[in-house]
Amino acid sequence: MLMTIVGIYTLFVLISLYTSVMQIGYVNSAKKGKAVLLSENDFIKAANYSIAKERMNIASTFVDYIVFIFWIGAGIKFLEQNVSYENEALLNIAVVMSFVVINSLISLPFSYYEKFVLDEKFGFNKSTLAQWIKDTLISFVMTILFGALVVWGIYMIISSFALWWLWSFLFIFAVVVLINMLYPTFRALFFDKLTPLQNEELDAKIKELMDKTGFVSSGVFVSDASKRDARLNAYFGGLGKSKRVVLFDTLIEKLTTRELLAVLGHELGHFAHGDIYKNIALVGVMLLGMFAIFGNLPLSLYTELNISQEPYAVMILLMLFMPVLGFLMMPIMGVVSRHNEYEADKTGSELGGAGGEIELANALTKLVNENKSFPLSHPIYIFFHYTHPPVLERLKALGVDIEEIDKRALGEACQADI
Repeated sequence: MLMTIVGIYTLFVLISLYTSVMQIGYVNSAKKGKAVLLSENDFIKAANYSIAKERMNIASTFVDYIVFIFWIGAGIKFLEQNVSYENEALLNIAVVMSFVVINSLISLPFSYYEKFVLDEKFGFNKSTLAQWIKDTLISFVMTILFGALVVWGIYMIISSFALWWLWSFLFIFAVVVLINMLYPTFRALFFDKLTPLQNEELDAKIKELMDKTGFVSSGVFVSDASKRDARLNAYFGGLGKSKRVVLFDTLIEKLTTRELLAVLGHELGHFAHGDIYKNIALVGVMLLGMFAIFGNLPLSLYTELNISQEPYAVMILLMLFMPVLGFLMMPIMGVVSRHNEYEADKTGSELGGAGGEIELANALTKLVNENKSFPLSHPIYIFFHYTHPPVLERLKALGVDIEEIDKRALGEACQADI
């Protein structure tokens, strides 16, 4: 059984590495061709950023594999032998959270490299080292506090019910829903400063747009995201009465009012189609599958690992294999998600009235330019990793002339040079 488990994880790593290698080769080749959606310089810059990110992912995958072998080979046993509490609940919390903390520390250099080497090189990083340390410490403390509560909850369920994996799934699923509801509030408390939108004209137009789809929000807010990052973004956070619209200040700065409304129209399209609930349902299916599998592992596996069949061991094994099951689910979730994106684009363009598709196309093009998103990807990479369709396919679905956008990008590049 142990060899089967290791074999499955090894296959996952090989497939993951293969998709990354294929993507690097594809982008390296594509960047030598005709620039698409971007000026020639930006096209090459976006390609180089994509390649650099993928190389970092390859290094991270290798490290994750080594760490996995460590945990399977000796790590879990090491924690079992060296963490000691008389209280069973505290013992389980301490063992699992030690596992989480060690993994977090191992991933920290990659987080630093991405922010202060990669993003710095390509002009995305606006954060200071002090800000990054502060954010990291806050995230770390929140992980410890809330993680300990979740571990305690699962421990109590495992200790109390024969069909513990089903009740654990329901508990974790409830936590996922709660996180979706509270995310904007927690982000505003600890990370981004959210302030009500001061532009009354834009605020009125956004609310008019929301009224068309019956979206009830607790307000429209602006995030000071530019203090950390130069990328553009917006999101609708929360569920029920806690829903709120959050616009990055970078988005307001770079997009025209009509383009911004087109982006929000796209997001409202997701609401109108109930996509957030569909996504939560898909996550629920994935979680149910994971708990069903790890709730019924044979005792022989624990014997081979030379560890006790304690709640902490079950939880650690579950977390070790979560990336594998997530990777297997990703193609299914990707197909559904990409379909939803096309439908949201359609709704967004319709909400924008006459010329709405052009405004949305302009906004998508600016997002590609500002976020240095390379517009071309290998089909295998798209299959395994993309939740959104390639932007070229989205523009074609909107009926937009790609050549006109390319001419505009070339013209803007020439003006910049002058």
